[in-house]
Amino acid sequence: MTLPTTRQHTIAFSAADTDWQRHSRCRDADPSLFFGPENEAGHERALRETEAKRVCEECPVLLRCRRHALAHFEQHGIWGGLTENERTRHRRPLWRVP
Repeated sequence: MTLPTTRQHTIAFSAADTDWQRHSRCRDADPSLFFGPENEAGHERALRETEAKRVCEECPVLLRCRRHALAHFEQHGIWGGLTENERTRHRRPLWRVP
């Protein structure tokens, strides 16, 4: 038996790691709902994020998406029903939380 090369292993892992995305509710949605423009006003951002989270609420791969975003340190957009700031709070060690 031969072990796969690093390149083959990486390709296989990447394909398996993202297979869940085929089942996401956001797949056919407008990406601007999840990734707002730069300099977006606070009120507009809040409305957009609320609407994006509504899509996420009923998504069959919500938790998988969230785990992906946290594991890969996604810095922009709504992933797994979490904003950038919410993901940052999730990654903080518990001892740092007041």
